[in-house]
Amino acid sequence: MLLVETLIKRSQQKKRISPLNYKERLFVLTRTRLSYYQGRPKKKCRRGSIELSRIRCVEIVKNRGGFIPCQNKYPFQVVYDTNTLYVFAPSNDSRSLWVQSLKEEIKNNPVVLAKFHPQFWQEGAWLCCRQVEKQAIGCEEYNLFGDISRKPLPPVPGELCTPSPRLLPQAPEDDYSDEDEDDNEDEEVVVALYDFLGTEPHDLCLVKGDEYVILEKSDVNWYRAHNKYGEEGYIPSNYVTEKQSGNLVQFAWYSKQVNRNKAEELLRKQDKEGTFIVRDSSTPGTYTVSLYAKSAIGQGGAVIKHYHIKETHGSPKQFYLSEKHQFSSIPELIEYHKHNAAGLVTRLRYPAGEQDKSAPSTAGFSYEKWEINPSELTFMKEVGSGQFGVVKLGKWRAQHKVAIKTMREGAMYEEDFIEEAKIMMRLSHPNLVQLYGICSQQRPVYIVTEFMEHGCLLSFLQQRRGSFSLGSLLSMCLDVSEGMEHLEANSFIHRDLAARNCLVNEALVVKVSDFGMARYVLDNQYTSSSAKFPVKWSAPEVVNFSKYSSKSDVWSYGVLMWEVFTEGRMPFEQHQNHEVVALVTQGHRLYQPKLATPAIYNIMQLCWYERPEERPSFLQLCMMISDTLEDDDLPSN
Repeated sequence: MLLVETLIKRSQQKKRISPLNYKERLFVLTRTRLSYYQGRPKKKCRRGSIELSRIRCVEIVKNRGGFIPCQNKYPFQVVYDTNTLYVFAPSNDSRSLWVQSLKEEIKNNPVVLAKFHPQFWQEGAWLCCRQVEKQAIGCEEYNLFGDISRKPLPPVPGELCTPSPRLLPQAPEDDYSDEDEDDNEDEEVVVALYDFLGTEPHDLCLVKGDEYVILEKSDVNWYRAHNKYGEEGYIPSNYVTEKQSGNLVQFAWYSKQVNRNKAEELLRKQDKEGTFIVRDSSTPGTYTVSLYAKSAIGQGGAVIKHYHIKETHGSPKQFYLSEKHQFSSIPELIEYHKHNAAGLVTRLRYPAGEQDKSAPSTAGFSYEKWEINPSELTFMKEVGSGQFGVVKLGKWRAQHKVAIKTMREGAMYEEDFIEEAKIMMRLSHPNLVQLYGICSQQRPVYIVTEFMEHGCLLSFLQQRRGSFSLGSLLSMCLDVSEGMEHLEANSFIHRDLAARNCLVNEALVVKVSDFGMARYVLDNQYTSSSAKFPVKWSAPEVVNFSKYSSKSDVWSYGVLMWEVFTEGRMPFEQHQNHEVVALVTQGHRLYQPKLATPAIYNIMQLCWYERPEERPSFLQLCMMISDTLEDDDLPSN
């Protein structure tokens, strides 16, 4: 073997490109073949293999800042026969090594191209030359020996150091066929977590608990599937989960999006002996059982205990809460402790929130439906107004409760926003306010989103000042950081993150709203010189150079944390915008709120580092806040 490394490949067969078309595979290069595997390199795990003698071109792909929906940001291409295999490496060094090694092995091939396409084939056209014929001759001369990536590229922001491709002991080569097997894998069966009543003829209705076979992952948010009767249609991807023994999502007692503080609030609200919930621990891949008891020896009243589910180190792996009672799976463990306390403060009796699990928002009302007919909207009452216009509570087709924003004439660059809205609609996360669609064929333009019962976070904090626990405030910050982490992972910048642009729903979940819309606002409040920004929330590089990035959003997030822990105070309330710019430039920062512990204030200060690259990512912020929430010393309600 010449090279071995885990890389990411893009499916060659799918008509539409989405994050689900990107698959992690173990790539192996030998003197005669380039092969890739699902897991370890053995025949039954092989997903594709290409004879080196059939390769016509190997080169990096010039992406020109385009969106890549996977963690590896350094693409290269392998052109063979009439196919192009796109592979994504974790670093520039890794990519260069693969490209150079492959070029060395194919330099004597008789079928090498004279010209190649330096950019992606995507959605029916070459991005470099816009030719719509896939077999069209290339638009740039191909150098069999040179490497257009030899000049080091700037690192991708937030990229971690990755090890170089490694050599493994020699394995015998099998006589593999060259067919790409990734598109012929075993059928995927899913289980419906919620009922779904389709709204369009091409939808497929879901019944909670029923099984469905996935036919095509058409989009990250919508799958095409068939039911047990053979009926086909589109279903929302967040309404189903894979059917497999180790998947906890299908169980009523498991809640993925619940942290320690929210678990305690939920258990206290139900106030029943033995109410419990299984949730993700702060350490990825581990789980915690949170259990409520009305009385406990030596506790003098109701108590909530958090038990980490432990694993044995041997094989086969065993799970346990009490070392005397070990089980081969977590569901077996839970089932046992439903009948036996066995060291717990009480036995597990009632799954928390089982009857309250409401269905999540879908990315649009149906697959590829982003334009909404205004005649299908019913306006009920005005619930607020902002820089864009009036917001009203309404219903779509008299059944779905929605928020309808009526865009004020001259408030924004409408044409630009309408194009962006199609992208924004595909962003779907429990901590992002879901955009359902727009009414763009008339004036004024309407923006239709999910309705958030408690309105904006700023007003919510101000109206309930003095009633929040430390854990509740920190939990709000975690909600926002998780929403922002999803935007960051999808290369999306908010540009106007603040408490006024986050909303609170009936379950007290905080969601980020209006992401990306600041680019289209025409409002004097957001203008200083020629740039648009809210000064008191803006990073120095935004104020001085109008330079936006995820790291400028991190700065704004630190100010939002400060708003939360002051329960809705105005940052730099004694100073005008020009004074704030001078103070921040001189190194001054917002003071420590009385409700913030030193550890919490330290997180804010990390967000306010002068140099953007020194600020944490939103993923790191999520981890820091989760760890703080899981701290046993954190005061409870």
